[in-house]
Amino acid sequence: MTGTSDAKGTRGGRGGGRGAKPKPVAPARLPEVRLPPLAPYEGGLEPDGDYDGLELAGVDLTGQDGAGARFLDCALRGCALDGARLPAARFLDSVLDGVRGVGTDLAGAQLRDVEIAEARLGGTQLHGAVFERVWIRGGKADFPNLRAARLKDVVFDGCVLNEPDFAGAVLERVEFRDCVLIGADFSGVRMKDVDLRTVRRLEIARGVDALAGAVISPTQLLDLAPVFAAHLGVRVTD
Repeated sequence: MTGTSDAKGTRGGRGGGRGAKPKPVAPARLPEVRLPPLAPYEGGLEPDGDYDGLELAGVDLTGQDGAGARFLDCALRGCALDGARLPAARFLDSVLDGVRGVGTDLAGAQLRDVEIAEARLGGTQLHGAVFERVWIRGGKADFPNLRAARLKDVVFDGCVLNEPDFAGAVLERVEFRDCVLIGADFSGVRMKDVDLRTVRRLEIARGVDALAGAVISPTQLLDLAPVFAAHLGVRVTD
C-alpha cells in the first residue's frame, strides 16, 4: 500500500495533475546586426549579383532583376522595390529601412540576421522564403504571400499585416508584438511557440484549426469564440 501511495505522489510531482503550470512560451531570439562602415552604392541589380558592405540609400530598383543575389552586411534605406525580381535572393546580416514597393518578388528568398524597419509593401511574394532571426519593426504589408515559408526566431513588432497568407508555413518561436492581423490565413500551418497575446486586432479568416502551438490571451479567446464555434459547427443562440 505504501508503494502505491508513493507512485501516485510521483506522478503528481511530474506535473501531470490538474494544478500543473502551463509550459512557458520560448521567446524568439532577436538578430544582432552590427554593420561595418558601408560604401555607398547607386547602381542597379544583377542576377546572382554579390553585394557586400554596401549602402543603397534612396535607390530606385523598380522592375530590376536581382534573382539569386546575395546581400551581406548591407543596408537598403528608402529604396523603391516596385516589381523588383529577387527570387532566391539572400539577405544576411543586413538592414532594410523604409523600403517600399508593390509586387516585389522574393519567393524562396533567405533572410538571416536581418532587421526590417518601417517597410511599406503590397502583394509581396514570399512563398517558400526562409526567415531566421528577423526583426520586423513597424510598417505595413498588404496581402503578403508567405505560403510554405519557414519562420524561426522572427518578431513582428508594431506591424500591420493585412490579409497575410501563411498557408502551409512553419512558424517556430515567432512573436507578434502589438501588431494588427486582419484576415490572416493560417490554413495548414505548423506552429511551435507562436505568441499572439499582445496582438491588438486578431482576425483569422481561415485556419483556426491550425493554432495548436500558439498562445493567445483570455480576451482573444473570447473574441475568437465565434470563429471556433463556426469551425466546430456549433450554433450559438439565445
